[in-house]
Amino acid sequence: MNFGVSIPFVELLGFELRLYEGGFSELGYTPRPEHLNSFNVTHGGALMTLLDVTMAVAARSVQQDMGAVTIEMKTSFMQPARGALTAKGRLMHRSATMAFTEGTVFDEQGRACAHATGTFKFVRRLPTGPKSAHDLNASPGVISTD
Repeated sequence: MNFGVSIPFVELLGFELRLYEGGFSELGYTPRPEHLNSFNVTHGGALMTLLDVTMAVAARSVQQDMGAVTIEMKTSFMQPARGALTAKGRLMHRSATMAFTEGTVFDEQGRACAHATGTFKFVRRLPTGPKSAHDLNASPGVISTD
């Protein structure tokens, strides 16, 4: 299963898309040694990225031809995240232009390690001429949140 668009940073971290439909998402992530902090647990930045992607995928799952850019995100860290992780996202509400989501990261024992809420803006592919469109991977500076 793929994300429908190439996301180099997500590929670098090694996230695995497991569910992408009906307002729900699930991603798997096995952190590598370089993704750990000085306490030998998954770095908070990696967890926030996992939550951000999980929530964006949940938002996009109801209209996969749209992009979703993060407008706001609040994250709470509940306990250290060790070992293989699973992140689950849910689209709570959407309007024509915005998505309101939540996501949780679980460890192998099913314990919640981190939780986030996020607001995303839907963005359309940019027209380039008759019957064509730019990919979601636009050149830097091309995606507008206006």
